[in-house]
Amino acid sequence: MSNYNYINMKKERRKNLTQLAAWTWSWVATLAIASFGPKFIWDDHLTLTVLAVAVNFANGILMIIANRSFFNNLDELERKIHVESLALTLGLAVVVGLTYSLLDVTNLITFDAEISNLVLFIGIAYIIILTVNTRRYT
Repeated sequence: MSNYNYINMKKERRKNLTQLAAWTWSWVATLAIASFGPKFIWDDHLTLTVLAVAVNFANGILMIIANRSFFNNLDELERKIHVESLALTLGLAVVVGLTYSLLDVTNLITFDAEISNLVLFIGIAYIIILTVNTRRYT
């Protein structure tokens, strides 16, 4: 690979990563507004709540598109590492999530199964699996 291509690839990756970070933080911010706005800002106004949820949904879609753009810019090895990490994370999320829900439904746990716990588990699992796979392949 020529030095020119390498420099362009790095610039493109930085641009994609910056866009992904911006859309991710935008989605997190709109999620917080949609979650807490009805109670603390606009006193359960239905139209504002629907608008906040719609804006959050749209930001989520744009975050997914930015994520896809980021992945499409990775080289073959990086893409393999991420795809394998995502596959393992998805499998764990389904198995752990359904087991967690089953524990709640059958009253084997004394608290309600909250989706936030599963989302936290997914994030931590992905980071750990990605770190292990990166070390394994590089």
